[in-house]
Order: sequence, then C-alpha cells, then structure tokens
Amino acid sequence: MSNVWLYTIGSVLLVSLVSFAGILFIAMDEKRLKKMLLFLVSFAAGALLGGAFLHLLPESVGHGLRPSVPIFILCGIFGFFILEKIICWRHCHIPTSEDHPHPVGIMNLVGDGFHNLTDGMIIAGSYLVNPALGVSTTIAVILHEIPQEIGDFGILVHAGYSIRRALMFNFVSALTAVWGAILVLSVGLKTEAVASFLVPFTIGGFVYIATADLIPELKKETNLKKSSLQLLFLLLGAGVMALLLLFHGHAHNG
Repeated sequence: MSNVWLYTIGSVLLVSLVSFAGILFIAMDEKRLKKMLLFLVSFAAGALLGGAFLHLLPESVGHGLRPSVPIFILCGIFGFFILEKIICWRHCHIPTSEDHPHPVGIMNLVGDGFHNLTDGMIIAGSYLVNPALGVSTTIAVILHEIPQEIGDFGILVHAGYSIRRALMFNFVSALTAVWGAILVLSVGLKTEAVASFLVPFTIGGFVYIATADLIPELKKETNLKKSSLQLLFLLLGAGVMALLLLFHGHAHNG
C-alpha cells in the first residue's frame, strides 16, 4: 500500500507541474501576447467544452446514465452562476488590470481547481485498482492537461493577471489534485465513486465558464479574419481533446 501512495502522489505532483505550460509564452513581449490572448481564450473555450463533453461526460456515464448525472451537471452550472454573482456582487465599471482582475480569472481558477481535484481522485482510484492502470491514466491526464493549462494561462492573463501571478495561481489551483488523491487513498474510494458527483459538477462548471464567460468575449470581435481565426482556435481546442481520446483509449486498452 505504501507503494500505491508513493506512485500516486508522485503522479499527481507531475500532473500539477503541467500548470507551468504557460511558461512557453513568457518570452513574448506584452504587445504580442495581448494579440494572442483572444486566440488563447478561444482555444481554452474549445478545450473546456471538449474536456467536458468528450472526457468528463463519458467518465460520468461509463457505468450507465444515472439520474443524478444531469442533476449534478445543472448543479455545476447553477453553482458557478451563483459564484459569479457573489464575486460580482457590486456593479463594477473599473477596467480590468493586475490590481483589479476580471472575475472570469477567479471563476476559471475555481473550475480548474475542481477539475484538478477530480483528476487527483481518478488517478488515485486507478492506482488502487492496479499500478499499470494508474500509470496509463496519469499519462492520459497529463496529455489532456497540456492544452487546457495553456488555455487557462491565457484566460488568467486576459483577466488582468501578470504572467508571473498567472503561473503561480495556475500552479496553486493544480495542487488540488494532491488533496484529491490523498482523500481517495485515505478512504479507499474507487473511480466510480468519484464519477458520481465531482465529475458531473465539474462538467457544469466548465460549460458555464466556456459559454457564459469566454465565448461572449469572442463575440465582441467583428473583424472577419480575426473571427475566423477565433473559430479555428475554438475548433482546435476541442479537436485536441478529441484526438487525446485516441490515446486515452489506447492507454487503457494497453
């Protein structure tokens, strides 16, 4: 059992380090980064929707569509609506800046925190079944986290965070995977138990962030060329998640 703890914690720490994927853009000057931001936000919206419908939803219904799944998805949507209302309780006209970040940054950190918590729980549950499944699950999680973490970084910078703060907060959010893993290992939960609530709740959160916060930002762009590029990056984000399904299936079959 001690080996299971060692492998699991090592795996989730490795997954957490993927949150620094945004460092790939750190060498860019601010003007160029700002030009790319809406395309990163487009990519993030596609990755969130792809992750929700192509990865998390099958995880929730893998053992049959229980009536609780759509209910918890709705709970996620309503829960994030309430969270946004609390964050934006006072009507605010202050422009987005590092000292006054846009609420979508906080929303995304919370949603990503739930998602990472779920990842940690799923990895731990897989290791409890057998080490080989744990390793393949970890690899699949890392591959689907890379595009999502790049998108998350873009959202945080777009929300007004500096590059350094965006990387730091993204990493803190990623560390919730460690707590998820510890929870599962402590009580001996299996993956099925994780899928019953946290996964559908996270789906609702991802759908809300993508459709209520990110896509409306993209709709403000009226230039045909830029709008076409946004659509391309939106489809690319979802497409990368779709391609990762092939690896995920291969890893589990192997």
